[in-house]
Formats: sequence, C-alpha cells, structure tokens
Amino acid sequence: MTQPNAGTDNGWMLIFCCWLLAVVSTLGSLFFSEVMGLQPCVLCWWQRIFIYPLVIIFLVGMLPLDRSVVRYALPVSIIGWGFAVFHYLLYSGYIPEGLKPCGEGVSCTKVDLELLGFITIPMLSILSYTTIIGLLLIFRTRTKS
Repeated sequence: MTQPNAGTDNGWMLIFCCWLLAVVSTLGSLFFSEVMGLQPCVLCWWQRIFIYPLVIIFLVGMLPLDRSVVRYALPVSIIGWGFAVFHYLLYSGYIPEGLKPCGEGVSCTKVDLELLGFITIPMLSILSYTTIIGLLLIFRTRTKS
C-alpha cells in the first residue's frame, strides 16, 4: 500500500536534487575562478548567469513544494544548456573560431582544465544542465494532476 504523500515526497526529492546540482555547480564555478584563479570567458559567464538563479528558484520551489517550479526553472536550464553546448562545440573545434564571441579577454577555446584527460569545464556544465533538465522532466511527469 502506498503512502498518501509518496508522490509529493518523490517530487520534493527530485527538486532537492536539482537544487543540490545547482549549488554544486555554482560553488564549483566559484572555486575554479576564485580559488584556482581560472578567469571565466564570455561563454562561461553566460553559463553562470543561468545556473546561479536556479539555486534560488529551486529553493523557493521546494519549500513548500510548488509544482510550477518547472515553469520557471526549465526555460532557464535549457538556455544555460544551449550556451554550454555551444561552448563545448567551440572548445572542441566543431565550430570555427571565427564564430566565437570572445573578442577580448580570456579565450573561449583555451583549455584551462581537463579532469581525467577528457572532462572539461564546458562538459561539466553540459552534464549539470542535462541532469537538471532530466530531473525537471521526470518531476513534471510524476506530479501531473
């Protein structure tokens, strides 16, 4: 027999996981720039612009659980994901450097950090946004009225 609040509890846990990912991503980006001294490029800044507010959006959406959090968080996450994918494609050489938005300052194609020899900062951003988007879609499906 299922509990009456099982759907709500599962939904809350999904939003909590989204919040946790947004917090870890935010702290990770701050660690890379403030502790390790890696200056963010223009595309990194755009990805940050879309991940930072998710910390607040998810916190407000889970205390108490509000199903409409998807309405606010999903578009922000998708736009951030788009910047991350563009950055990764530019970083990987699939997009010509002539299309890079980084005119002055730090280059968008400079490899500053590679974990395990292949995990780059733009890839970490893609993974974070993709996971958040996936969790939001699961949340929306499981909490339909």
